[in-house]
Amino acid sequence: MCEILAPAGGKNSALAAINSGADAIYLGLPEFSARKSAENFGAEDFKEISSLARLFGVKVYVAMNTLVKDAELDKFLNLIIDVQNAGADAVILSDIFLGRFIKRSYPQIKLHLSTQAGICNAYGAELAKDYGFDRVILSRETKLSDIAEISKIIETEVFVQGALCTCFSGQCYLSSFAGGNSGNRGRCKQPCRKKYSIDRKGFEEPAYRLSLADLCVGRKIEILREAGVSSFKIEGRMRRPEYVAAAVKYYKNLLNGCSGEEDFSDLKRTFNRGNYTSGLAFGQDKDFISSAVQGHIGEFVGVIKVENGKFICISRQRFSKGDSFKILREGKEVGGADFSGDSEGGFAFTSKAALRSGDKVFVTTDSAANKRLLDKERKLTLKVSARFFAGERAEISVDGHKFYGDNPLEHAKNSPLKVEEIEECLKRVDKYPFEIVFGEVDTDGVFLPKSVLNGLRRKAYDGIFGILSENKNAQVVKNHVLPRPKTAENGKIAAIVGDAYGISADIIVLKPRDYFDPNEKLSEKFTKKDVSGQKYLYLPSFMSGEEIERVLPLIAPADGVYCDGVWAVKLCAKLKKPLFAGCGMNISNRVDLNECPAEYVALSKELTETEQRQLSTEKTFALSSGSLKVMDLIYCPFEKRCSSCDKRHLYSLTDEEGRRFTLARYKTGECRFEVYNCANLVGKSVTGTLIDCTTLQDARKAVEICKDIQKQRIFYKNYTRGHSVSPVL
Repeated sequence: MCEILAPAGGKNSALAAINSGADAIYLGLPEFSARKSAENFGAEDFKEISSLARLFGVKVYVAMNTLVKDAELDKFLNLIIDVQNAGADAVILSDIFLGRFIKRSYPQIKLHLSTQAGICNAYGAELAKDYGFDRVILSRETKLSDIAEISKIIETEVFVQGALCTCFSGQCYLSSFAGGNSGNRGRCKQPCRKKYSIDRKGFEEPAYRLSLADLCVGRKIEILREAGVSSFKIEGRMRRPEYVAAAVKYYKNLLNGCSGEEDFSDLKRTFNRGNYTSGLAFGQDKDFISSAVQGHIGEFVGVIKVENGKFICISRQRFSKGDSFKILREGKEVGGADFSGDSEGGFAFTSKAALRSGDKVFVTTDSAANKRLLDKERKLTLKVSARFFAGERAEISVDGHKFYGDNPLEHAKNSPLKVEEIEECLKRVDKYPFEIVFGEVDTDGVFLPKSVLNGLRRKAYDGIFGILSENKNAQVVKNHVLPRPKTAENGKIAAIVGDAYGISADIIVLKPRDYFDPNEKLSEKFTKKDVSGQKYLYLPSFMSGEEIERVLPLIAPADGVYCDGVWAVKLCAKLKKPLFAGCGMNISNRVDLNECPAEYVALSKELTETEQRQLSTEKTFALSSGSLKVMDLIYCPFEKRCSSCDKRHLYSLTDEEGRRFTLARYKTGECRFEVYNCANLVGKSVTGTLIDCTTLQDARKAVEICKDIQKQRIFYKNYTRGHSVSPVL
C-alpha cells in the first residue's frame, strides 16, 4: 500500500483532496482536535464528506489527538463511539494509554497513534502494536534507519509535506506557559514563529531563530517507500484548499513516475515558507531553519526594475488581476505587491513599500493556477443499461444494480418513448459525481411521462450512491467501565539533577549533559554510597534505536529509568527495570494512570492542583518547582555551525517582549537542546513532589526548600505558579 494522505481542515479542503486523487483524508471535529482553529466538521458535514469519500474508496481518519482530562473522559469516549458508528476508517489518538483502554473495550475501532505520542524507535512501535494500534504516525524527527525498522513491526505513516513543529512531537509547552493556550489541547499560538535573539556570536540580532522551513521530501518519497512506509502524510489542516490540491497532485504524480516540475511550481505558489527542507529523516540540511522569513513567500518569478517611479517585474511569466507577490531583498521580506497590468518585458505592479531595482519578486497568489487546481472534479464511471417494455416494470441497471418503476408500462397511443430520450435523461446525474457510459438501452415504444422518467433516474442514482457509499463500520454501543478513582497521599520527593552529591531526596534522577563523555563518570554516580535515595537515569524523550543501544550499559547500574517518551515503557519491560514515567507522557486522567505500567508517574504539567489531587496516588508526582522545560529541540538552532561553536551548556533565548528563556545543550552523541521557561516554577505539590534542577546553580538549596513556597519565591525571584492555579485553554 502507498497512500497519499491529505489534510481536510474543512469541507472545501476535503473536496480538493478527493478531487485531486488523495487516497485518504484526515480531519477533526469541533472538540478534541489538535487543530482547534481549523474549520473542522460538524455531524452533517462529516456525513456528507465521508459518504463521498467512500464512493471513491478514499479513507477518512478522524483526529482526536488532544490531551484528555479526567472530567472529559465520558464525553471523549462517547464521541469515539459516535465517530466509529458514523463511518470513520480510523481514529487518531495521541494518548497511547487511553488507546489501550479503548481497544480493549471496543476492538472493532481502528486506532492510529498520533505523531504527538512521539514514536521514534522500535520500542515505541512494539508498544503501540501491543496496545492494539493499527498504525503509528512517526515523529517528524525519526531517523531513516528507524523508519525502516519500525515499518517491519507495524504500519507506518510519515510526514512528507508541510509545516514542521520546532519542538519534538508532544513535548511542546511554550504556547501553554507563555500564554495559556495549550498545543496539547489544540490551541497552539505558535510562539516559535516569533523573533528571538541568542547570546552567542552571530546570533545576537533578532530573527526567526526557532522557525523551521516547511517540509518537502519531493523525490525522496521513493526512499521512504523503499523503507516500507505505507502512508505519506501532507500536513496542513490550516492551509487553503488550493494548497491541498497542489500537494496531493505533486506527490501522486511523483509516485506514478511523473517529473512533477509543473506540480512543484504550483505547490510553491500555494505555500512555501522560506526554502523547503527534506527533514530530519535525511539529516539537518542548510535550509532547515527559516530565520530570515517566517510566512508564505511563494515562487521566484523575476526581479524589479524601477522606471519613473513605477515598478516593473522583469519576467517571462504572465499574470493577471488578483495575483499577489512578496518582495525580498537579501533574503528578507520588504513588502507585498499586487498585479496592475502587463508591461514590456514583464508586468507592472503596485506596492506601498520602498522597493529598489534588483529586488526579487515572488508570486504568492496565482489566480489562474488556483482555478486550475480547484476546477478538477473526480468522477466515478458507471455503466447504465435500461429496459422499457410494455407489460413490464421500467428497469434501470447501474453497474449491475437494478432499479424498477412502480407499475407495468403500457404501449404508447402517441409519442412513444425513444431510446434517445432515455439516454438524454440518464446522462443528467444531478448532484452526483458520476460519468455515465451506456450499455444496452432498449424500448418497444411505451408511454412514460417525463416526470416519471426523471423520478426513476433519481431513484436509480440515489440508490447506487447509497450502495456505493454505504457505511459498513461495525456499530458499537457503550460498554466501557471507567476505573474507579483511588486517591492516596504521597510525601516523597524526586529531584532531577546533574550531580547527586549533597542532594537529599527519595528519588534522584541523574541527568547527564553528555551521555557518552567519560568525564561524566555515570557509573560512579550510581554506585556512590553517600548518595541517598533511589537513583534513576534520565533518558531524553527522543532517542534513536542506535542511541538506545549505546546507552544500555549506562542503564545497568541504575535503579530505574526516568523518561518523557512512552517508548521507555517497552524498554524498561525488556530490561526488567522500574520506570518513572515523566511529565512528557502527559498522564492526565484516571485511565492513563490505570493503564501506565510505571513504578512512578509524573502527572502532566498542564493540570491544575485540583486535577492533580484527584489523581494522586502512592506512585504519582507533580512538577511543582524548579526549572520548567517547555521544548525539546532535536536539531541545532545554531544551524550546525560546529567549527565556530563555543559549546556552552546554557544560553539565553530572548523574545520580542524581552523575556529570557534558557536554552540548554545536551549530547546523546549529537548536540540537542532544551528550552526552559522564562520564569522558574514555584509551588507545593498536592501529591509526590518533583523538582527539576537542570538550569539551577544551587540544586541542593532548591531541593531543601521544594515544599516551602515562601522560601522558593525569595530563592527564585522570577517565578510562576504555572497551571497549578491557571487552567489551560
